[in-house]
Amino acid sequence: MSRLSDYPVTRRWPPKHPDRLQLYSSPTPNGVKISIALEELGLPYEAHRLELSRNESREAEFVALNPNARIPAILDPDGPGGVPLALWESGAILVYLAEKTGRLMSPDTATRHQTLQWILFQVSAVGPNFGQLGYFHKHAGRAIEDKRPRDRFVAEARRVLGVLNAALEGRDWLVGADAGEYSIADIATLGWVRALVTSYDAGDLVGMDDFTNLNAWLERGLARPAVQRGLVIPGATATAERPAGYGGWPRGH
Repeated sequence: MSRLSDYPVTRRWPPKHPDRLQLYSSPTPNGVKISIALEELGLPYEAHRLELSRNESREAEFVALNPNARIPAILDPDGPGGVPLALWESGAILVYLAEKTGRLMSPDTATRHQTLQWILFQVSAVGPNFGQLGYFHKHAGRAIEDKRPRDRFVAEARRVLGVLNAALEGRDWLVGADAGEYSIADIATLGWVRALVTSYDAGDLVGMDDFTNLNAWLERGLARPAVQRGLVIPGATATAERPAGYGGWPRGH
């Protein structure tokens, strides 16, 4: 497809700024990865919030963009060779944005692969285990009387937290020489660790206070202005925009 208008998703969520990267997302731990990255990179983008409670990610126009029917997804009008690129899976999108801009992922081959290592750890271990713990502890699964499923994911969450905590010993960020450099590896993981404590109310359950390195890392990450902006993804009723050419939307919308 050579034009944005060729994509059915643009008919369901019409872009006001078709020259900007289009983000289709919601404020979930996976969803905020991409808005945080876009804010950090300063890329002009237009966000479209999908209401998951109304199953909007399963509507035909979005499924035509992402056959897995999950957020986030992007549509970049300025893809490789100037041709629009549709992309889904948050880890793949993070790598694409880093490579597109030459930022948030070191060009050094070894460091680049270490970054990919932590991205894959997030999508294979952090997200699945924390998400299942959230289901059994905070959401529908809490009604199940047998607590063995919940306890299994409590144990796995603690193991994963321990891996992260050990990796951050004497370091500010997950990847890079010495204290490390902030990268898409940190962005991929921040929202999930935050959700474990805030959205899932599982901080005490997993003994979050035991992981001092991880808590300090989380505090550093959440203090970043771009992270604070990226955690708020606008809904369709948002009215105020930032100046033209600026990525993202005002906080609170």
